Amino acid sequence: MNVRRATITAVGHYVPERVLTNADLEKMVDTNDEWIRSRTGIRERRILEQGATSDMCARAIENLLDQRGMEASEIDLIIVATVTPDMMFPATACVVQDKIGASRAWGFDVSAACSGYLFALSAGTRFIESGRHSKVIVVGGDKMSSIVDYTDRNTCVLFGDAAAAVLLEPTEEEGYGILDERLYCDGSGGAYLHMKGGGSLHPPTHETIDKRMHYIYQDGKSVFKAAVVGMADVAAEIMERNHLTGQDIAWLVPHQANLRIIDATANRMGIDSGKVMINIDRYGNTTAATIPLCLSEWHASGKLQRGQKIVLAAFGAGYTWGATLIKWSLANPSAGA
Repeated sequence: MNVRRATITAVGHYVPERVLTNADLEKMVDTNDEWIRSRTGIRERRILEQGATSDMCARAIENLLDQRGMEASEIDLIIVATVTPDMMFPATACVVQDKIGASRAWGFDVSAACSGYLFALSAGTRFIESGRHSKVIVVGGDKMSSIVDYTDRNTCVLFGDAAAAVLLEPTEEEGYGILDERLYCDGSGGAYLHMKGGGSLHPPTHETIDKRMHYIYQDGKSVFKAAVVGMADVAAEIMERNHLTGQDIAWLVPHQANLRIIDATANRMGIDSGKVMINIDRYGNTTAATIPLCLSEWHASGKLQRGQKIVLAAFGAGYTWGATLIKWSLANPSAGA
């Protein structure tokens, strides 16, 4: 008897039109293009000038629905991974549900920073596997420009805005779909990457605003060291758990935070750089959107093929980190998917 698994049956994304280049940042803070590219791999990023995270998520889902030939009213559940919700409440998932007209769906948000998409994907997978739902949208979206301090040269160069979504549906096809996952968190890492202002610990006041507590704070060196180890280790772990080598993996889909972290993860997995999805140069770190944005772009280009084994890996604030193993079941669009 075949096991009911969750599989990705459609993908979609949205990136804002405005491009913020390294040259633009040179006019805003004490930095330069060579310094940014050599340390991060980023050339430019997208900025949402009007609107909120929900607007990007809605556009990404609408793109997905168009590709799938499906109405929003067919969606059972919407899970939004974000650290830049439109507001504290209602949940951004509720706002998105209304904007796209998903009249039958319920939804909730997941906050796990750069690992948020993997955590949300895990939750969506459980709803499919249990038989509770058959059409689950998992969308990662962040308007990072809304919480970036553009006077802080160490953080403002890193982040951009985007959203990307996948549709999960059940499959009984042997060996396909979401096969395994490993997810972790370590709250002691919160000291090194956080935004202190805006919650119940430090509600908004003149003092919190004056102290710039409503912006991202990152201890770059500490985060880099932890991310290099955490992301590489968990990617290697999921391969070992499933008796795979680098030759078995068609694509590594890493969180796009830093090119050096991505390279370290690929090296640990024993895979060639040509099998690594990278778009950090064009979008920067879009937090929960990076991994599904890669999936959407690579699928649209025809480079992601049905039957390929792929590993998704991420590391983010919390600390949170994880990896997911998928056997891709979505056909190449040029093959009439």
